[in-house]
Amino acid sequence: MASPFSVMPAQSNWAGNLVYTASAFCQPQTLAELQELVASSRHVKILGSRHSFNTIADTDASLVSLDKFSPEFVLDRGRRTVSVAAATRYGTLSRYLHEHGWALPNLASLPHISVAGACATATHGSGDHNGNLATSASAVEMVCANGELVTLARDQDPHRFFGVVVGLGALGAVTRLTLDIVPTFQFRQHVYEDLPLAQLSEHFDEIFSSAYSVSLFTDWRSARFNQIWLKQRVDHADSGGNPSPLFFGATLAARAVHPIAGCSPACCTEQMGVAGPWHQRLPHFRMDFTPSSGEELQSEYFVARSHAAEALSAIAQLGEHISPLLQISEVRSIAADRLWMSPCYQEDCIAIHFTWKRDQPAVNALLPLLEARLAAYQARPHWGKLFTMSPAALQASYARLADFRRLAQEFDPAGKFRNAFLEKNIFGEA
Repeated sequence: MASPFSVMPAQSNWAGNLVYTASAFCQPQTLAELQELVASSRHVKILGSRHSFNTIADTDASLVSLDKFSPEFVLDRGRRTVSVAAATRYGTLSRYLHEHGWALPNLASLPHISVAGACATATHGSGDHNGNLATSASAVEMVCANGELVTLARDQDPHRFFGVVVGLGALGAVTRLTLDIVPTFQFRQHVYEDLPLAQLSEHFDEIFSSAYSVSLFTDWRSARFNQIWLKQRVDHADSGGNPSPLFFGATLAARAVHPIAGCSPACCTEQMGVAGPWHQRLPHFRMDFTPSSGEELQSEYFVARSHAAEALSAIAQLGEHISPLLQISEVRSIAADRLWMSPCYQEDCIAIHFTWKRDQPAVNALLPLLEARLAAYQARPHWGKLFTMSPAALQASYARLADFRRLAQEFDPAGKFRNAFLEKNIFGEA
C-alpha cells in the first residue's frame, strides 16, 4: 500500500483552471496518520471536493485529502443530530439520512461537494428562512497544528464555535462535523420562464417568500430573468401541485429545463411538480450525474437584502459586458447567521452568482468593473470563487475579523495552515 506521505502527480481543482502547487499530495487513512502528518509538516492544507475556483486550498507544501476516511455516520435521534467525516459528500450523507427518516434543512445546488469544504467557505442553498450550510453545524472536530485533536461544540463553547465553523481552512484540519437534522420531508419544484426585472423590483419580497427555496436565473442579455425555480415543501394541505400558469408575469414551463439554455435537463433534479424526497429536489443537479464537464469558472457576491434590488439593477447596466462571458447567473436568498466569517453574519443577504465561460483572462479583466458597481452595496465575495476585491475592502466588511485572527493565533500560532491566499486576504495588513 502506498504511503500516505508520498509525493504524487500534479493535482488540479474540479474546474481545471487551477493546478495546485503542493510538493506532496497525501491521503492518510486513519486519524493517527493525519495527526502525525500535520504535526510533522511545515505547511499543510486540507483539500475538499476541489470545487473552489481560487487558491484558498492551495499550498507549496503538503496537500492532504481525507477521501480515504470512512464516512462513519453517527445518528443521534434524541438530539436530532448526525456526525459525519469531513470529506463526505452531501449527496452521500443525504441518502443515508433519508433512508433513516431524517433530513438536512437545506442543500446547495450541487450535492457533490464535501460537508467540511462547504461549511468552511459558507456555501449555501436558497430560502428566506434558510441559513448557509454551516448554520446546521453544532460541533466541529479538528486536528490542530501540533497534532492534537480538539472538538468545539455550539452549546459548550459558543464564543469560539462561531469563529471555527466558517474557518476558511485557517485553523486546523477538520475531521468530523455534527449537523442538526429534521424529520425527512418531500418537495416538488416548478419552473417559470421570463420574469421581467421590473416585476422583481416591485415584488421582491413576495417572489422570494413564495416557496421554501427560490432561485432566479438570468443571462443579463435583457431586463428579465430567464427562469424562476420554486422548490415547495409538500405537506398534508398540499393541493397536488397544481400551480398557477402565471407568476408575476412569468409563464409556467411546459417541460423540464436546464438553467443554461440549450443544455439537456437530464442532469437536473425532477421538475414539473412531481413530488419526491428532499435530497432529490433541493439541489438543482442529481448526485448520479456530473452537472457539467468543468468547463466553467464561478464568482459570487453577497449583498444585504435591503440593497438587493439596487444591486441587481446596477449589474443589469453591465449586461453588454457580462453576457458574452457568461453561461448563466443565479440569484438566491440566505438568512442571517452568527458565524464570524460568513458573508451573512447578522444580515439577511442576496447572493448573486456568475457561472462564466472558461476564459480566465477575460473574466479577471471584467471582475473589477463588476465589483466597482457593487462596492456601493458593500458586496462580499464567496470565499471559494473568483474575485479581485482588494484585501482592504474585504477585511473592512468583516466585523469579527480581529476575533478570527486571535482564534487562528490560538489554534495555529506558527501559521502552519496559512497560505498565500489567507496571508493576503485575512492576515496581511490591508
